[in-house]
Amino acid sequence: MTTPAISRFPVPEISDLPEDIRDRILAVQEKSGFVPNVFLVLAHRPEEFRAFFAYHDALMDKPGPITKAEREMIVVATSNANQCQYCVVAHGAILRIRAKNPLVADQVAINYRKADITPRQKAMLDFAMKVSTRAYEVGDDDIADLKSHGFTDEDAWDISAISAFFGMSNRLANVTSMRPNDEFYALGR
Repeated sequence: MTTPAISRFPVPEISDLPEDIRDRILAVQEKSGFVPNVFLVLAHRPEEFRAFFAYHDALMDKPGPITKAEREMIVVATSNANQCQYCVVAHGAILRIRAKNPLVADQVAINYRKADITPRQKAMLDFAMKVSTRAYEVGDDDIADLKSHGFTDEDAWDISAISAFFGMSNRLANVTSMRPNDEFYALGR
């Protein structure tokens, strides 16, 4: 059986990439033991790769009251709504690791509304989903609801930005037909 392609677009060889991109990919490979396909697929366009991962890192690696696990919850719920197999599988794996709870990660991947999460996390995901699917409807009442769960205006911005960024990422993954790495399925279990 032939392994399916990881993208419908050209995928460059790591050795042919600009040094900064090659170094980043090799660092990820060293840390995780494999190269997530998103790095290879997006490396097709080096300038966009740099911009994508700079914004990704600014959103996902920042400290604050929204934990890294909760940020991954936003990604997984948004990706489910956008039917992005790559991101649900990849970020579901990261969520399992960061939350140290495979059950909740799988629940959020399928239907966060029935997941064993806190009311605060449900409010966060409800807002993220509204941003993802009906941003034109977001109003002051939505921000007030977040604040009633302890979120600030800055938190609302972060939730919005993560949901919006991964909406774009989901669309790229779907159009490129990005295939999840087999390694993701076993991580954090």
